[in-house]
Amino acid sequence: MKRHLEEPAVNLTPLIDVVFIILILFIFIAPLLEVDRIELADAPSQREETMAEKQEVSPISIHVRSDNSIWLNKQKVEPSQLVSLLMEAKAKYPQARPQLFQDKKGEFGTYQTVKNAAEQAGFSSLDIILKP
Repeated sequence: MKRHLEEPAVNLTPLIDVVFIILILFIFIAPLLEVDRIELADAPSQREETMAEKQEVSPISIHVRSDNSIWLNKQKVEPSQLVSLLMEAKAKYPQARPQLFQDKKGEFGTYQTVKNAAEQAGFSSLDIILKP
């Protein structure tokens, strides 16, 4: 007597259903996510020396170094102090826009911390200074 061995069949229908549900959730949730956008300036048509001469100097300068340390007006500050110090600067210079000098080796999280602190302090804009 010969036994007929049946190979086990794998039912992929539940797996495909789960994938479709996840895909549908991503389609519905993606437009609801808040994304920060930075508008970049147009490429300068002038020479570099002329651009450097026209650059505004703000009384509020924030430097993020490569070791992610934050310096406000040439003094090292802790991230927890940044909001209160920026509020004081906002009271002293209400029309000024802070300038952020971000080192390219600095982490994005440090930039986000500075941006959030500036928003909490009442600043509506933040100049990001990029060096070539």
